[in-house]
Amino acid sequence: MKKLLIAFLVFFIAASAVIAQPMLPSPDKSILDASYCPPNFPLLKIQDKATDPLLARIVYSRPQKNGRVIFGDLIPYGKVWRLGANEATEIEFFQNVKFANVAVKKGRYTLYAIPTESKWTFIINRETDVWGSFRYDSKKDVARVDVPVQLQNDISELFTVIFEKSAKGYELQFYWDNIKATVPVSL
Repeated sequence: MKKLLIAFLVFFIAASAVIAQPMLPSPDKSILDASYCPPNFPLLKIQDKATDPLLARIVYSRPQKNGRVIFGDLIPYGKVWRLGANEATEIEFFQNVKFANVAVKKGRYTLYAIPTESKWTFIINRETDVWGSFRYDSKKDVARVDVPVQLQNDISELFTVIFEKSAKGYELQFYWDNIKATVPVSL
């Protein structure tokens, strides 16, 4: 009887431990990613190879094309888009910058876009930590800039954001499907 009672207690404790463990969320289909300006800044920093100070970081989710028509369908033309999936894309400037030709102060912002067939309007907005663009408030805009759309021969399966060095500073480049949009960023 004593052995049966001990076996029951061991089973009860083990079962309680399994039941008490929290359910972990399923992995998201849209990968969370970050892009730095200058490119690869964290890696360069730990290798003592960073020659330029940190200018900006963008954090975004990377949805996939998955055979869908992206612009004009999944992402409607003429409407505010969160620039990715899930949480709205955030950009942090570590110095005062010019975003295209608009002065933007050092700080953390949400970055939206309004895509059309020929141009994208990029919007820097003060409100951060938001999901999607459902509660976008234009009264909190800091800057708006229009850039032309560039058609690409290659298809980008994943929404991708990178910084590239340019003659006047950097270019913040957005790729998805056969579209590229570029915003100059400089001091």
